[in-house]
Amino acid sequence: MTTDVPGTGAPGARVPGADTRVRKLPVAPGIARPRVVRNDYTSIEVPELGEWEPTLSVSVVLPAHGHQEKLDLVLAALSVQSYPSELLEVIVVDDGSPDPLVLGPVVPDHVRLIRASEEAWGSGHAVNCGVAEASGDVVLRLDADMLVFRDHVESQLRWHHQLDYAAVLGHKLFVAWDPERHTPEQVRDEVAAGRAEELFDAAKAGRHWIERTLARTNGLRDADHRSYTAFVGCTGSLHRSLFDAAGGLDPDLALGGDTEFAHRLYQRGAVFVPDTDTSSWHLGRTQMQTHHDAGVRYRKPYLANRVPEFHHRRFGRVRLWEVPAAEAVVDATENVRGAEATATALLEGTTPDLRIHLVVPAEGEHAAQLAEVYLGEPRVHIAEHMPETDPRVPHRLVLPAGVLPAPACVADLVAEAGERRVGLLYVVLPGASGTEQTLRLERTGAFARARHLEPEADGPELDRVVEEVHGMGWLPWERFVHPPGTDLDAFPRADPEDLIRRVTEAREQERAARARVQRAERRHRWLAPGLRERIQRALGNH
Repeated sequence: MTTDVPGTGAPGARVPGADTRVRKLPVAPGIARPRVVRNDYTSIEVPELGEWEPTLSVSVVLPAHGHQEKLDLVLAALSVQSYPSELLEVIVVDDGSPDPLVLGPVVPDHVRLIRASEEAWGSGHAVNCGVAEASGDVVLRLDADMLVFRDHVESQLRWHHQLDYAAVLGHKLFVAWDPERHTPEQVRDEVAAGRAEELFDAAKAGRHWIERTLARTNGLRDADHRSYTAFVGCTGSLHRSLFDAAGGLDPDLALGGDTEFAHRLYQRGAVFVPDTDTSSWHLGRTQMQTHHDAGVRYRKPYLANRVPEFHHRRFGRVRLWEVPAAEAVVDATENVRGAEATATALLEGTTPDLRIHLVVPAEGEHAAQLAEVYLGEPRVHIAEHMPETDPRVPHRLVLPAGVLPAPACVADLVAEAGERRVGLLYVVLPGASGTEQTLRLERTGAFARARHLEPEADGPELDRVVEEVHGMGWLPWERFVHPPGTDLDAFPRADPEDLIRRVTEAREQERAARARVQRAERRHRWLAPGLRERIQRALGNH
């Protein structure tokens, strides 16, 4: 057992007298990158539990604040995991407990106790501190009140041996907490014997709300761009490289950090896998269960500012957010006046929460002219070259200068991409002869996955990868842009609030009509087999 106890400074600082041995876990060979389509992880075959040979190392990171008695049981369960102990380390992060935590009587072979730095507070910051000290190929974040079954770590790690862009969510059941009921030694023995499920009565246990999401979305296989919403809990794991690429958890979020982090994982192309082959006991209710209303009030502004698709971001209000709903890129190189008209149409549309890049060479007077035109407009940015994609923004619209988008162009394209479940959507402009005369809406997460799968791909080659893993669609121009020759100045200045309201009402009516059609189709599919049988019986009688 290795015990390192950093002080309250940056992660890694040691106090006098502490055992400072740091064990570097072995590095596994490269992982293949099979092409998962959307979030249908069933194309990946994982071995049966106990019938394979692991090679990846894993760091289990436990952020903890008080509740020493719960931590003792959690560590006892981790001490007898079926995953090879030489590939498993556990890092407990004491997040400012009033009474400093200690390692209990039963712990894993390779366990470390550190203290979170005082730069921030909360589980997200504590996880970041733990990961900074971790040496595993995979990070498994586990709350310090979750007693896992014997094969919990092994079950999740199966996926990471097959897929290096998976975010795996473990299963849990909520049980009443009685500190006198179990001892660490008892938990160790029961878990080691494969009897963890007998420690509590599953029939009386509570279930997490994400199970309704799993049931509604075919185990997240049909969740697509909303799959990230289930990656909360928390028992979840991912490759360290994916954790680092997403930037770790936001230390400014004391609540809701797992949802915001999961959104950034999706934006990086992650596949979200619910692993239900094993489970864990959550000792007591969560903070959000006991203080739901207060938690929602706290989370609402923080998540709305950072997650454009968060349901509490009120649609229909003319305002800006830290992370916009979409960004648009307009090539102004050859048509500065046309670019200004395009930007004006976008700014006056029903998606005010928009970032616009006007691409124009730095030399000459064009860049200075455009910079002066939009000097006081924070949504417009002048760029000399095509800007890098902001990984936080879900969609990017690329369009030529001079095209006049319809008021609801951005919102309708985003909706179409969601309905069609595509990562790339083209709008063919009037008189187009190729992809140069189009609008193209890119889903950031789809392109991130394509770049991960084919790092050297670019242009049409990258588009083909996106089409393979996320789909591509084509649409005519009439709904999305004004006809050629339209004079934007001839249109009356519409009140933005009224325009958004009217477009929203029309879109809601369209969605309701589409839902009625879908319900009718489902009823038809349900009735059709019975009707066929009755017809066949009637024909048989003749």
